[in-house]
Amino acid sequence: MIEILTNNIIPVFAVMALGFILGRTNFVSNAEATALNRVAFFILQPALIFPLVANANFSEFYVGAIALYAIAQVFVFLISFYIGFFIFSCSFIEAWLIAMATIFVNSLLYIFPISKLIYGLSGNVAITAIVVWDATFTFAFFIITTDLLANKKVSFTQTFLRLAKNPVLITIILATTANFGKISIPEAFLTTFDFVGAGAAPLTLFALGVILSSHGIQLTKKITVFTIIKLFVLPIIVISLLQIGERPKLWSDMFLLNSAGPSGAMAFALALLYNAKTDTIAPVIIWTSVMTLFSLAWLA
Repeated sequence: MIEILTNNIIPVFAVMALGFILGRTNFVSNAEATALNRVAFFILQPALIFPLVANANFSEFYVGAIALYAIAQVFVFLISFYIGFFIFSCSFIEAWLIAMATIFVNSLLYIFPISKLIYGLSGNVAITAIVVWDATFTFAFFIITTDLLANKKVSFTQTFLRLAKNPVLITIILATTANFGKISIPEAFLTTFDFVGAGAAPLTLFALGVILSSHGIQLTKKITVFTIIKLFVLPIIVISLLQIGERPKLWSDMFLLNSAGPSGAMAFALALLYNAKTDTIAPVIIWTSVMTLFSLAWLA
């Protein structure tokens, strides 16, 4: 437990804390953090996604388990969006991205290393399945829908052309094509992708810390509700649905571990990119990260 906490969880939290401190002392401004987030999203994120998707062995995935996990995500998303939009009177796009934060887990940065450390390759297959699902279908869905919501007055042609030039969407399509087309990627390219992609999560988390320094981290009623939904409601629904069908117990355990993880920073990255409010999304990510410092170590 101590090894997981010190080697895998605290370092991630430390990056956000560093951004918070440098933002609070005005060493890094919100404008600079926004620029860093843009670099991470459009340049580093594609490099992170490509080898992950292109090299995934889909034949090892239990599609039924992934489908049940996806159903849980949809159900929790609808609950969160309803609460955000109708009860807390958030704008449509803010409620949309807050709801995303309750279902999009920091799988790659938090859960993946934990599963690898504890369960080895067998545990990593299950988490890889979720990471690939979220990195392709889930992430692509939110990129497209958020862009549409933020540009309602733009023509369909302009929207299509803008999305067609989105580096993340292009990467997802190319990586999926390479995987199913059995296209061999030169090792030099994969090494470059790994090197560049390694900076995606730290840079996004650092920017998150900077932006959060101007918001504060008080546990308001709204932040508490969405934090509870992420850390308790999603895992309960996931483990309940996974009672359907048969699969190795390890897969159910890994899916539960993943669903109990902290919110990923991608909802924040999209909010910053499309000028949506971040005063709820950012604290939710921080608080879910803080509250899972020990719970994930224990659950693993």
